[in-house]
Amino acid sequence: MATPSEKLADSLKFLKDLQDHGLVAIRSRDLSRTHRERLCKNGFLQEVIKGWYIPARPDERPGESTSWYASFWAFCASYLESRFDDGWCLSPEQSLALHAGNMTVPQQLLVRTRKETNNVTVLPHNTSLLDVRADLPGEKDKTKLEGLRIYTLPAALIACAPRTFKQNPTDIRTALAMIADSSDVLERLLEGGHTTIAGRLAGAFRNIGRVDIADDIVATMRTADYDVREDDPFEAPSPVLFGKREKSPYVSRINILWQKMREDIINELPQPPSIPANKATYLKQVDDLYTSDAYHSLSIEGYRVSHELIEKVKSGDWNPDADETDREHRNAMAARGYWQTFQKVKQSIENILDGQNPGTVVHSDHSSWYRELFAPSVTAGILKPAELAGYRSDQVYIRSSMHVPPNREAVRDLMPAFFKLLEEENEAAVRVVLGHFIFVYIHPYMDGNGRIGRFLMNTMMAAGGYPWTIIPVDERDNYMSALESASVGQDIKPFASFLASLLDSKET
Repeated sequence: MATPSEKLADSLKFLKDLQDHGLVAIRSRDLSRTHRERLCKNGFLQEVIKGWYIPARPDERPGESTSWYASFWAFCASYLESRFDDGWCLSPEQSLALHAGNMTVPQQLLVRTRKETNNVTVLPHNTSLLDVRADLPGEKDKTKLEGLRIYTLPAALIACAPRTFKQNPTDIRTALAMIADSSDVLERLLEGGHTTIAGRLAGAFRNIGRVDIADDIVATMRTADYDVREDDPFEAPSPVLFGKREKSPYVSRINILWQKMREDIINELPQPPSIPANKATYLKQVDDLYTSDAYHSLSIEGYRVSHELIEKVKSGDWNPDADETDREHRNAMAARGYWQTFQKVKQSIENILDGQNPGTVVHSDHSSWYRELFAPSVTAGILKPAELAGYRSDQVYIRSSMHVPPNREAVRDLMPAFFKLLEEENEAAVRVVLGHFIFVYIHPYMDGNGRIGRFLMNTMMAAGGYPWTIIPVDERDNYMSALESASVGQDIKPFASFLASLLDSKET
């Protein structure tokens, strides 16, 4: 007779087979009642709505949102396809956000359908689906993105509501920058006789610096005897001007965010002190903070490490072959990796204090920080050596965050663009705040992004003469909430204010 563990293993194998076939939204009929109940009881399956489930992790805390946010888009694609077959499409506004590389989970996903409905489907964690009867785009005006039926980029720009330009300027400007040529939108404008929309798009393209497209739209529509009056639909000038098409929406997005957020940061953070005159004294102060810094930074990530363990690792009085539980062993590996990375970060700071460009130094050194962070885990056999190879090769999700980091292909474009912004930035406060935020927004590694982000922040602190700043573990909720406001709401003020308060506490 099979043991409970063997029965659970059979159910997990069945679940794995479903996932190997690409199923994320799992229906009751996809697996037997016995498998379903066993998987739910052990935390490997989570009910979304009656009859629909998603895979989950048994170590998630009750009420945690990570599994749901990680499954949101794939679940919605499968669920909508099941309900409406091919008779549905996301709204033009949501389509534009996805084209612009914004995969943030919305509180309410607006769906157009052919059916007589206006139905709200309540989903977990205060999210929902609203399906409304509305016109769907024609065949040439719709496309698919990861199973989601959406408007093509030109069709979405034409169909979106005018208020979208004011409500979501970053998404719209990013989308506009992807248009290659005026012909992408002119055919649809002429066919529909869309004079008002033509004037709005001409003004929008001129706002982002695409003067050639703006002029073409106005001239062509007037040649066809349409009375076009150009109107800028944005509330303010674009923080970035695009002279040509930008192929990567993700790069356009971080360029816009960087310029848009600069002023708020400069207004929030105190003026940077002068660069430390005595390099040795500054580095000694950094060294003195190691134990406290390691404790708080590792604890923020969920590692349970004691000051005693940190001191053992620091002094070398630590035996990795000692009889330890798996969790204790992982904690010890994390502590050792943090110590090794800390030494590398100090070398980077020393080079910056010697006059090297802070962005250039971090661009050159950050990969060695990452390798040192996880080298002990590789040596211990917890990780494979290939996992030290570089940027992530899979999608990653941030625990309990509605922000979905860019896909792995986008990371290769984003990291050079990020370091270029860091290298060219002349305001120390901006380097501190956006060095941390944009790095964790991209999330270039499968693990360790928070720790490296805080190392990067403190390296930029040193470059501006600010003191090394520890983010206390008891401030974790405020810290994560501030980052969420920046990632999801594009509001950097809470994070800048949070860091400013930590700097102020050092002065008092």
